[in-house]
Amino acid sequence: MNNLYLGLMSGTSMDGIDAVLVQFDTNSLTLVGTHRQHYPTKLQTQLRTAILTPEACGLDELGELDTWVGECFRDTALALIESSNSRTADIRAIGSHGQTVRHRPDATHCFTSQIGNPAVIAGGTGIDTIADFRRADVALGGQGAPLVPLFHDWLFRATDEHRVVLNIGGIANVTVLPAGSGLVTGFDTGPGNTLLDGWIRDQKFQDFDVDGQWAHSGNIDSELLQRLLADAWLVAEPPKSTGVEYFNLAWLRRHDIDTISSVDVQATLSEFTAASIARAIETWAPSTSQIFVCGGGAHNRDLLRRLSQRLTSRTLDTTTAVGLKPDWVEAVAFAWLAKRHVEGRPGNLPSVTGASRETVLGAHYPGDSSGDGRDRN
Repeated sequence: MNNLYLGLMSGTSMDGIDAVLVQFDTNSLTLVGTHRQHYPTKLQTQLRTAILTPEACGLDELGELDTWVGECFRDTALALIESSNSRTADIRAIGSHGQTVRHRPDATHCFTSQIGNPAVIAGGTGIDTIADFRRADVALGGQGAPLVPLFHDWLFRATDEHRVVLNIGGIANVTVLPAGSGLVTGFDTGPGNTLLDGWIRDQKFQDFDVDGQWAHSGNIDSELLQRLLADAWLVAEPPKSTGVEYFNLAWLRRHDIDTISSVDVQATLSEFTAASIARAIETWAPSTSQIFVCGGGAHNRDLLRRLSQRLTSRTLDTTTAVGLKPDWVEAVAFAWLAKRHVEGRPGNLPSVTGASRETVLGAHYPGDSSGDGRDRN
């Protein structure tokens, strides 16, 4: 019986694809297998260029990127199936987030765009694929993000304590889970890893700051910190979402950094990231007693230290403490959203995104086992 779901996720850090194979029970899950696959260097470079300088990315290039990313997602799914000794016949559906290349929920004609051709994934694996999760919410007036809070509610809600699930990817977002059955809320808080990764890549040609060591070695420039924190987006009321279209190195350079040493800029960016997250939690989730961190930022010890210093009255831990390692939370969430689609159940929370109503998320791309010879029996 095909009762497994496969989740594929690539976030705004654009460092690769996370893949999970999951069996869901009524109130729990079993992680059957995991796999992580990096993008080819050339693809990663082209994606970052297309996202940060969209005027330089024509329709032909965008079309090729869509297919190339889809091929990478397909290959990642196949590698996971092989490494977990699973059969395609056991997998009910794949949930593919795709790669966000533009997110403009507040444009005159609002839109969000994720590439990674789902037909390539479905055709290449022979497995039904659910993709394009965000656009249905945007069409109903929502932000289209974050979409993981409903999953967080299903897996991480507690009856006796107020919790926040903090995802630190390229952009950081929170899910606010009141004790018991209170209304779930959530929103993007601003930059997560995107400025830290972008700055060390620009200055030291490294993809990321391992454990936040470079940031830890610098000093905070208090005037720069205050300039960064004064950005109007950070104090806007939820629902809200953002992306690297807004928070990027061009945004940073508008804040007069020329006379500040590069290492001190990195230290200030780490403090800024922690401060913007902490302020969001204190403002919109003041009753929080426990914070569980997931995403790549869960491995940045310098950033977690700064968060702990600013959230002293709360317990800070990773989602490992509540049963799921931080690296896999988002990929599992999109496997779960694929399951919701298959069941015809809503996947969004209007209290989070601002959509006018709940709706089933995603589009269905049928698998075709006859096209690749794989046995689904």
